[in-house]
Amino acid sequence: MSEPTLAASAAVFRGGKVLIARRVQPPGLWSLPGGRIEKGESPEEAAQREVYEETGIDCETVGFAGQREVMQRDESGTVRRKFVVLAFAARWVGGEARPGLEASAVAWVEPEKLSAYPLTEGLLPIVLSAQRLMQI
Repeated sequence: MSEPTLAASAAVFRGGKVLIARRVQPPGLWSLPGGRIEKGESPEEAAQREVYEETGIDCETVGFAGQREVMQRDESGTVRRKFVVLAFAARWVGGEARPGLEASAVAWVEPEKLSAYPLTEGLLPIVLSAQRLMQI
């Protein structure tokens, strides 16, 4: 396995709801918009860029909401890639949510209703932490 890939995501809030995106890649789970941190970018800049690329939303990060480790495994269960995802709380600034190249659908969801969606592992604690930071 190679070195872990550093990534960033954001729990973007608007009117008390959080923005989630359904991943195009199987198994098509719902997650926070996010992706790789590119050379020369801060994690906050990467989170804002990824949110825009995946959903068309402009956001402003407010604070660090937590960290997750994501393992991509092959058919035999061997870890092929590891991502360390830095997640941020963010507020909606502008734009209307629409799916981008990496998202097949987007939705604004009340945090207490997230359990109705098939979510990526560890998403709920990050959203709850972000909600506290946003003082919602």
